[in-house]
Amino acid sequence: MINRRQLLITGLAAGSVGLAAPAIAHKKGATYTLPEEFMPREVTLETDLPPNEVHVDPNQYALFWTKPNNKAMRYSVGIGRGNLYHPGVFHVGAKQEWPKWIPTPAMIRRSPNSYKNFVKGAVYENGQPGGISNPLGARALYLYSSTGKDTYLRIHGTNDPRTIGIPVSNGCARLINPQVEELYALVPMNTRVVLYEKAGAGPAHATIPNTGFDENS
Repeated sequence: MINRRQLLITGLAAGSVGLAAPAIAHKKGATYTLPEEFMPREVTLETDLPPNEVHVDPNQYALFWTKPNNKAMRYSVGIGRGNLYHPGVFHVGAKQEWPKWIPTPAMIRRSPNSYKNFVKGAVYENGQPGGISNPLGARALYLYSSTGKDTYLRIHGTNDPRTIGIPVSNGCARLINPQVEELYALVPMNTRVVLYEKAGAGPAHATIPNTGFDENS
């Protein structure tokens, strides 16, 4: 169980009250530009956190890279859908530019037809090479457990901005490629990563159990 935490965040360039970001439905096939409110911005944390950590709040589809003096960079993300989202405390055990991708055995069991190109003898038997069409995008941070085991959870890129701000993945958090490249350059190996628990719907600025980030921006 992750310790309960509430963060009050004030946008540096705005003073209006903002609500927790809702999931946004995006039209399939339509040209889509990431909304301005989904762009990275520096925020002020009223709750103190150590600098140089990654904190993911699934309730706002937000990732925070903490900085000194209660500052943080806020990025918008897509998260794991349904029960595929796994809260916990991890660390960055590996980093890769334009990573190769191999679906996990659990993914193949859930949807064998979707991953038929990855079975023995198929074109991606040894994994899909890195590239613009690769599901991991331009960069990937590999999340490991406290015992040093690869959890198969990733913070990675995507070339599809329609997947930001919604529960869409098999458990990973995703950013658009330019933003994950920026984050990748900031985050060193062994960085602590906290994925907070999902919470039920509630009034704005209510205390959210086992998560945080009530935001004013």
